[in-house]
Amino acid sequence: MDAKTKQKYEARAQIIKAMAHPSRLFIVDELSRGERCVCELRDMIGADISTISKHLSVLKGAGILEDEKRGLQVFYRLRVPCILNFFGCVEDVLVANARRGAAVVKK
Repeated sequence: MDAKTKQKYEARAQIIKAMAHPSRLFIVDELSRGERCVCELRDMIGADISTISKHLSVLKGAGILEDEKRGLQVFYRLRVPCILNFFGCVEDVLVANARRGAAVVKK
């Protein structure tokens, strides 16, 4: 693998790693319905504000989210909504795995 190809795959891995936490997956899913402030996400997830801020920072750093400060509140939204296509693919894998597991049980 040449350096350019390796760099491309490292960039992809960075985005996937940023989503590799249940709370961050929830945040991405929730933001698919519209922007939210940090306090709303805190209440939905049930974690302290510093934990939510860390998750948001990871997602923003990967380029998945963008934010906008309005007064004392910071609102987050998906930067590239097509990231949700990834969720569909993950669901397809889960369904295929469940079917395979059911087929093994039937044998």
